[in-house]
Amino acid sequence: MSVLRVDGLTVRRGASPVIRDVDLAIEPGRITALVGPNGAGKTSLLEAISGVVPPATGTVHIGDANVTRSSRVARSRLGLAHIEQGRAVFPGLTVLENLRLTARTQADVDGVLELFPALEKRLHSPAALLSGGEQQMVVLGRAFAARPAFLLIDEMSLGLAPVVFTRLLPVVSRFAAEGAAILLVEQFTHMALAVAQEAMVVSSGRVTYSGDAQTLLDSPATLHSAYLGAD
Repeated sequence: MSVLRVDGLTVRRGASPVIRDVDLAIEPGRITALVGPNGAGKTSLLEAISGVVPPATGTVHIGDANVTRSSRVARSRLGLAHIEQGRAVFPGLTVLENLRLTARTQADVDGVLELFPALEKRLHSPAALLSGGEQQMVVLGRAFAARPAFLLIDEMSLGLAPVVFTRLLPVVSRFAAEGAAILLVEQFTHMALAVAQEAMVVSSGRVTYSGDAQTLLDSPATLHSAYLGAD
């Protein structure tokens, strides 16, 4: 099985590191929840993994390939997709046109509609006219249609009501069950931990917990300590 592995990764913004010395591996069929306080460095870590920003130190491997200095396109060809913060739909295109940007076959589009049946009646509507939850379905659907082996999701819930986010999480779980390796950054910590097998907490730019997600759910004291940055 191919694994996405990060070793000793440090990311700087200007002269200061925003996250440092991260070791991480995400495996097919599993979800890793990456949680922590705002400003802890979670987004910077995802951006370094996907190639948005270069790391100061450390390496990123997709399977046997060292992609630390590779382009985003090269990483994409190796099966890596990154859903960044915000709902980046193409507003002037219809839902169907948005999905066809990444789908290779009609079967890929049909698979997305099976995951998100609410989109079927909006297929020919411009994405700009959709609700926030529907737009997030399009963003997720576009990523799923590409069938990535590794998927980084940054704050899928941003701007959504918790009840809407709750409806989207089972789809992420199903995609993992079909074999994708998912790294999920979320502000709704307990919801993210509930669907994850592994968890990583970052606080003040460093990893304060790495291990079983259920352990954090079962131990509020452990989670609280990790958020405070205590070892």
